[in-house]
Amino acid sequence: MKKGGLGKGLDAIFAENAAEGGEGAVTVRIDDIEPNRDQPRKEFDSRALSELAESIAQHGVLQPLLLRPMVSGGYRIVAGERRWRASRMAGLTEVPAVVREMSDSEEMLFALIENLQREDLSPLEEARGYQQLIETQGLTQEEAASAVGKSRPAVANALRLLNLPEDIQEMVERGELSAGHARTLLSFKNEDTMREAAQKAKAGASVRELEGLAKKTAEEKVISPPRSTKPGQLYERYYAEAQLAVSDCLGRKVKVAGTKKKGILQIEFYGQEDLQNLLVDLKLQDGQGET
Repeated sequence: MKKGGLGKGLDAIFAENAAEGGEGAVTVRIDDIEPNRDQPRKEFDSRALSELAESIAQHGVLQPLLLRPMVSGGYRIVAGERRWRASRMAGLTEVPAVVREMSDSEEMLFALIENLQREDLSPLEEARGYQQLIETQGLTQEEAASAVGKSRPAVANALRLLNLPEDIQEMVERGELSAGHARTLLSFKNEDTMREAAQKAKAGASVRELEGLAKKTAEEKVISPPRSTKPGQLYERYYAEAQLAVSDCLGRKVKVAGTKKKGILQIEFYGQEDLQNLLVDLKLQDGQGET
C-alpha cells in the first residue's frame, strides 16, 4: 500500500480490493480464522463484547473482517478481531470477510490503524499507538495523522503525553487525569511541583487553574546553578531541573545528565519530519526545510 494513500483508512481497502479485480467480501468459516498474536490490542472489554454479540445475533456482522491467507491454510485476522470474538459468542459459524494478500509490514500497518481508530482508546493508548505506527512503519507524523484521519498537531499533542513521568502516566491510564490536564502538567519544570499539580487536578482543579498555577510557578522559580563545587546531589538535582525545563520548552522527551565538568543532552524525536520540526523550533532551520 502506498504511503500517499494511507489517509483513505481501512474502509477504502474493500473498494480497492474490488477495483483490483477482487470479489469483495466473501463468507469464511469462523473455525478457519485465527487471531493475530502480534495484534496491538491485547485486552477486550467483556461487557462491550457481550453487547456486540447481542447486536450481531440480531443484525449480523455489518462490517467485514480483513483477513490474510496463511501458507499453512486458514486465515489470520488483520482487522476485526473484536467482531470475530463477538460472532463466536453469538453462535455464528461464518462471517463476512475481505481476504487480501499482504506483506508482514502491511499487516502490522492495518492492525495499528484499526487500533487507533477505536472510540474507546485512552489518551496514552492513543499516544503509544502513534509512536508504534511511526517507529515500526517509518512514517512521518503527517503520514501517521493521515492514516487515521487526524491532523498532524493532534498527533504531536498526543505524543507529548509520553514525556510525563511514569506515575503521572498511570494516573492518566486510571482516568484520574484528563488528556488536557496531562498536557498542562508538562508546563511544570519540576517533577515535584508537577506531582503536586496532578493531585490538585485529581481533586477537581480545572485545566485553566492548572495553567495559572504553572505560570505562577514559572515566574517564582528560576533554575540556579549549584553553588557547591562538589559533585553529588546538588548537581543531580540541577540536571533534573534542567531536563524538565528543556522538555517543557520543546514539548519533547529529553535527557540531561553529567558531572561537574561535562554532560550530555539528548532530545527524542519521531521520524524525519519531526526532526525537521525540532530544527525549526531551535531556529536551526526555516519552515521550508532550509538550514
